[in-house]
Amino acid sequence: MTIEEFKERVKMRQALNTKEILSFMDEMSNEARRITFKLNTAYYTPDEVRQLISQLFGYQVPDTFRVFPPFYTDFGKNIVVGEGVFINACCHFQDHGGVVIGDGCQIGHNVVFATLNHGFAPEDRQNTYPAPITLGRNVWVGSNATILPGVTIGDNAIVGAGAVVSRDVEANTVVGGVPARPIKQI
Repeated sequence: MTIEEFKERVKMRQALNTKEILSFMDEMSNEARRITFKLNTAYYTPDEVRQLISQLFGYQVPDTFRVFPPFYTDFGKNIVVGEGVFINACCHFQDHGGVVIGDGCQIGHNVVFATLNHGFAPEDRQNTYPAPITLGRNVWVGSNATILPGVTIGDNAIVGAGAVVSRDVEANTVVGGVPARPIKQI
């Protein structure tokens, strides 16, 4: 299986349950762990961090992209970041389903991006289903927030610290709480 074939299956939100897919996911997770273990166990300059992240993501990230390690992901090849994105320390990306972070986004400490969900029925629970997370431009995600599968957060929105975002967030909206609910318009 290739990354392109995997991404096509993910785009269709099909169950990730065949031997071939699970083997591919294991292989990619091993590669991601090798890179993140290196990234997270020594000091690197911002340019060196971007080089390691570029290896992890599979493309050259923008020169304006900044990450404060440690940084965690279990796949790595399905994260897209725009210009001027900042990701603070200890963020976790379960990016099998895809994570897109628009220009100018600011991500606080310990934010979790979860793009896989298990089947709800007990007989389907061993299957995982991907759904992408998309952040528009200039989104600010507060520390310890969790963004769940399939969520889109509109331009200029703010996600309060500790929020669990299970539904789309409109542009120019502040959300908070568990589950996250609109607090006010910007």
